[in-house]
Amino acid sequence: MKELRRITNFKLSDTYRNEIHHLIPGGAHTYSKGDDQFPALSPAAISHGKGAYIWDIDGNMYLDCSMGLTSVSLGHAYEPVLEAVRAELEKGVNFQRPSVLEKETAEKFLSLVPQHDMIKFAKNGSIVTTAAVKLARAFTGRKLVAFPGDHPFYSYDDWFIGTTACDKGVPNEFSELSVTFKSCDLNSLKELFERYPNQIACVITEPEKSPCGNGCSCKQSSAEFLKDAIELAHQYGALFIMDEMVSGFKTDFPGAISKYKLKPDMATWGKGIANGFSFCALTGTKEIMELGGITRIGEEKVFLISTTHGGETHAMVAANATINVFKQQNVVAHNQRIGDALIQGCQQAILAANANKLVEVIPCNWLVAFNFKDGQGQVSSAMRTLAMQEMIKRGVLFQGAFVPCFSHTEDDVNYFVKAFSETLDICKKALNEGIDRYLVGSPAKPVFRKIL
Repeated sequence: MKELRRITNFKLSDTYRNEIHHLIPGGAHTYSKGDDQFPALSPAAISHGKGAYIWDIDGNMYLDCSMGLTSVSLGHAYEPVLEAVRAELEKGVNFQRPSVLEKETAEKFLSLVPQHDMIKFAKNGSIVTTAAVKLARAFTGRKLVAFPGDHPFYSYDDWFIGTTACDKGVPNEFSELSVTFKSCDLNSLKELFERYPNQIACVITEPEKSPCGNGCSCKQSSAEFLKDAIELAHQYGALFIMDEMVSGFKTDFPGAISKYKLKPDMATWGKGIANGFSFCALTGTKEIMELGGITRIGEEKVFLISTTHGGETHAMVAANATINVFKQQNVVAHNQRIGDALIQGCQQAILAANANKLVEVIPCNWLVAFNFKDGQGQVSSAMRTLAMQEMIKRGVLFQGAFVPCFSHTEDDVNYFVKAFSETLDICKKALNEGIDRYLVGSPAKPVFRKIL
């Protein structure tokens, strides 16, 4: 097994941190990449990546765990994808009329989703989830959108952000158009429909998330809940939107929609389907999607998605190339095997360290998550931040989860587990002696918080 790296130099990162917030609000273009999400001893910016590894601006090398917030499914700078992108760049990337690739890409993607007839491209997930909500409202003539209040994120748009602690700038009138239920709880969803009769336009939910920890009270499997929830939504005259932004190309190929043989009215896709390139999609049945078209002469127009960069050619060929690799190499099976091996290795490390009360591995093989706890058994941001600090010190860019990609190997799993074992030793000492003796700087903060 490889010796663990020891990373202590963050000189250029510290300079970057001191300057970036004067230029970019939040210091990054995604809040989960911000400095308040990481320990003080961490890289502030990444120089480049290759395969399952990334390098920071100080030249430190890390095993990557997040893989571009789960968007890099094959590996950084994965050559078959880059080869297709390079060739397409020579032809130009954006034109006055649609590229011929739009038809090819639409046909290729829809062949993966036979439940749906039409597709619309965009550059990020918030655009397509909001477009799906708009279509549902247009189709049903209703205003309210329902989603699980205990899921982390659906959109930066008002219909979702207005329901979080970060609601400043969103009028109450907008926030009141969203209603929430408890995920995987059919009775909770039914009660919502009964409380707002003939008012809910759609239900939008992730089909799967990392299984809950000890507090989970789910009474149905994901497959049972989704099947029943779709039927329930239709019974009450609402549409059902399956948000496969995270689960797509991870739980199955293309996602839970095929794994459980479901037919939601619409589905949204993004992270992982173009190996990190900016390519997202909304798919749906023709009856609904056609509302956003221009062929139903005489009907009122629905202005759905209209983005200058939604049909960029290099992003489309990246998606096509990624799909080809998934088809040819059985990527999902490889990634889930890596996840299984990591779960097993970490559970053994926890057992060996007698640290089962300190950390819990959430055994989801397509997105392995960890709960770090304090002396009272409560999930602890400070303990998680300490674990991040110690994993980073050992050359693993860790933020509390591990997302397998096609470039991860068993050696990478072994390296992670070795670093994790040493990290457990430090966390155990901190539990007995006080975290302040070991954690440099402040604990990471929640993204969704009222006060900075």
